[in-house]
Amino acid sequence: TMITGSPAWHRAAVLCFAACVLAVAAGCTPRDPGGALASGSTTITPDTIGYLEATHPAFHTLIPSYATIEVLADGFTWAEGPVWIPSNDYLLFSDVPENVIYRWDAGQGLSRWLTPSGDTGYATGGREGSNGLLLDGDGNLILCQHGDRRIARLDAPLDSPEPTFVTVADRLGDHRFNSPNDAAYRADGSLYFTDPPYGLRDSSFSEIGYQGVYRLTPGGDIELLTSELSRPNGIAFSPDEKRLYVANSDAARAVWMVYDVTDSGALANGRVFFDATGWVGSRQGLPDGLKVDVNGNLFATGPGGVLVLSRDGEHLGTIRLPVSAANCAFGDDGRSLYITADMYLLRIRMTTRGRVRG
Repeated sequence: TMITGSPAWHRAAVLCFAACVLAVAAGCTPRDPGGALASGSTTITPDTIGYLEATHPAFHTLIPSYATIEVLADGFTWAEGPVWIPSNDYLLFSDVPENVIYRWDAGQGLSRWLTPSGDTGYATGGREGSNGLLLDGDGNLILCQHGDRRIARLDAPLDSPEPTFVTVADRLGDHRFNSPNDAAYRADGSLYFTDPPYGLRDSSFSEIGYQGVYRLTPGGDIELLTSELSRPNGIAFSPDEKRLYVANSDAARAVWMVYDVTDSGALANGRVFFDATGWVGSRQGLPDGLKVDVNGNLFATGPGGVLVLSRDGEHLGTIRLPVSAANCAFGDDGRSLYITADMYLLRIRMTTRGRVRG
């Protein structure tokens, strides 16, 4: 393992890392506390956090060695589910326990965008707000709602959001989902999503009795694709959509799975793509959200920060963070990676790029 930069930079990075850990342990307050968010928006001056850890020379063909991890905003309870809105160049992301979606853009900074975001009283047994966010083919915001235990569509314009929702999917047969967590669209309009139990008040509220990965067909049918994972979480397709990657957020089996996608849209030949179980405990975090760049490299939040994995499953390096990373999304021109990590919203500029839709 190699930590990039000069020895002096390395010492500074380690000191910064330690200071950040101490700050988090002490209970940081938002850099934008008080009335600023409530009044609409505020501009955030970026700071930096963490460092780059390369384990393969190819790492720096994707992320320059001089790249910094910017802190765009902080003070959240658990930031999640970022999605870039290309029509107006801003980012939306969830604060799951707070039942809020925030907006961030370079000109306006941070603002409270929508509340409630996912716990509206639609269902019983659930708790907390939205998690994963994405756009459908028509540019509508799709939400994985924990408290409401469904996939929903925002029934309001993005430039004038209101907490009104249309149910996209909420059950398999007669059984309500646990708490949909993350989702990805395929080019044919199918929606693939994961359904772990994190949004349930307790396990007794699970009507299905397992954790599933599902497909919602363009015709509105729900298909169970696999129930073999104990904690299915992040989900993403390869660029050619012939592979589907699913994170398993289980400390006892902290893996990313890869499946072949058949012509019918079903999954086949499930196998471990990368196993990080050995890092659990020594590095913060578990396999969570992930995105895939245009060349098939995975940017997967997990133990230590954001792991960068080649399309062949080789660990190229990690965007190291002092807190657990939750999810990420490509934004701006596709060369910015936005990261939600515990209390932080972060950004790093890259050489590689990803799609900025959904």
